[in-house]
Amino acid sequence: MSQRIAPPRRISTGLTLGDLIERNARFLRDGVAFEDGARSLTHGRYHERVCRLAAALEARGCVHQDRIAMLAMNCIEYFELYGACEYAGFMAATVNYRLAQAEMLAILQSAAPAAFVFESEYAEWVGRLREQLPQVRAWVCIGPAPDWAEAYETVLETATAQGPAGRAEEDDIAHLIFTSGTTGKPKGCLLAHRDSVNKAQMHAAEMGISPADRMLLVMPYFHVGAKGLQIGALWRGATVLVQRQFEPARVLDAIEREKASILHLAPTMVQSVLDEPDIARRDLSSVRVLCYSAAPMPIPVLRKGLALMGNVFHQVYGQTEGAVSVLLRSQHRPDGSARERARLESVGQPLIGTDVRLVGEDGRDAAPGEAGEIVYRGGVMFRGYWNDMPATLQALRGGWIHSGDVGRFDEDGFLYIVDRKKDMVISGGENIYSREVEQALAQHPAVREAAVIGVPDTRWGEAVRAVVVLHAGAEASAQVLIDHCRTLIASYKKPRSVVFATELPKLNNGKIDKNRIRALHGAAAQDPVESTA
Repeated sequence: MSQRIAPPRRISTGLTLGDLIERNARFLRDGVAFEDGARSLTHGRYHERVCRLAAALEARGCVHQDRIAMLAMNCIEYFELYGACEYAGFMAATVNYRLAQAEMLAILQSAAPAAFVFESEYAEWVGRLREQLPQVRAWVCIGPAPDWAEAYETVLETATAQGPAGRAEEDDIAHLIFTSGTTGKPKGCLLAHRDSVNKAQMHAAEMGISPADRMLLVMPYFHVGAKGLQIGALWRGATVLVQRQFEPARVLDAIEREKASILHLAPTMVQSVLDEPDIARRDLSSVRVLCYSAAPMPIPVLRKGLALMGNVFHQVYGQTEGAVSVLLRSQHRPDGSARERARLESVGQPLIGTDVRLVGEDGRDAAPGEAGEIVYRGGVMFRGYWNDMPATLQALRGGWIHSGDVGRFDEDGFLYIVDRKKDMVISGGENIYSREVEQALAQHPAVREAAVIGVPDTRWGEAVRAVVVLHAGAEASAQVLIDHCRTLIASYKKPRSVVFATELPKLNNGKIDKNRIRALHGAAAQDPVESTA
């Protein structure tokens, strides 16, 4: 009788993000990993500094899967801290510097970091909250340090270059990244190495990233969008061009002077770049991919971009929780057939290894052609929400991520975002998708951007209100815009009131902040049809 022998316990046979840093240091040692206009860091030097920082944090009592908080604007040090966490098996817990102090403190108290790395411009505020974060064992300041914190460069200089004793494994959590708060309070998403490496491979394959590429990242580095693109660059050993914050003219400078070949921008950022007065005189020939995400691109903006920059546009649709679909450069065809032109309004087809369904309120699949909530699963999925099991169970019902977005498929399997479930307006018993009304408004030549919300109405329950920003020097009355919408969509979907604003509030990832717009402009519909914010 043969004896059954149990297989050995599986430790970790897959790659971690730290392994990618090490691999690039071995094979691309003198290649440039990061540039910021003043400094240049090779892959070899990046690996050394990551090892030093990881060892320093370990020496200060940080252990496997401890959270390491980071509060800073975009900088090379941000990716060094990410790298140290990815190497040693800590969790990088990023903090949105644009939040109110009370909101930041709530996130920090939830994350309970063992160490806190921050830029000197935030030192005064961080100093005031130290007593409220008693578990922090190390305070490290980038730039001039207060007497209660250690200077970042000193910490690195005095640490061993041999790296930490512990290393990350593929199912460790690499990043604790908080959502942008489109549905209320930000939730901490747990993102593992395995899923992040899968994302790196997908981005590299879909965009054709190579070591020769120079990727400009201006989206906030605390956000999953910028981090996702950076790990795509890491997978192939490309150079990341670091800019402290988004400025349209500086984006054009980076293209023209630093020969950026890959850009990552939100649609609102793309519009700002295209509106630069000297863009037609700029040399944009180095750009081969402009990846846009965070929201669908208004068709007039996309057409203008294609005319000025050529077929470089590449759309990625996803959330902090996971990646869903992509519209490739080859699928951006403004001069193609009617079917191909219609796809410009889509978010493409499911990513490699991703399964997407549309479901109704009863959890059953929507009928062909019908809208339903987008649910998905695949190789890039978060592991849950930090310290929030009820929300985790709700989001991952049946093993599928429930996005909260409403979508529809066309006959070729292209996915279209109809709306967020909570942004749907119910007026007179009819479902009105705000995205559809916004698309109609965007086709008026005077409209720069628009957001649509529902407001209380005694007759209809809710009424559609449009908040509109016009192009500089353009004119259009509320009635003109309402009549314009009536020519493109059903009359019951048209705005019943219009508010003109100088700008729309945005979230950190470039999305329009509907919660803020509701707070500012969500009062009951008034009788003049037009007002000015």
